[in-house]
Amino acid sequence: MGSHGSLTKAGKVRQQTPKFEPKPRKNKPPRVRNRKEFERFRKKVMAAA
Repeated sequence: MGSHGSLTKAGKVRQQTPKFEPKPRKNKPPRVRNRKEFERFRKKVMAAA
């Protein structure tokens, strides 16, 4: 049973790729951001009611 490419070459491209620092994120992940927006919206609705 054959395989797609030899196992001796596994990980070759990743090892050759230069390593660099990740860019700092300017926005929070959507999960956190949506929660904050929801809480702000809810305060407005409660204040109006």
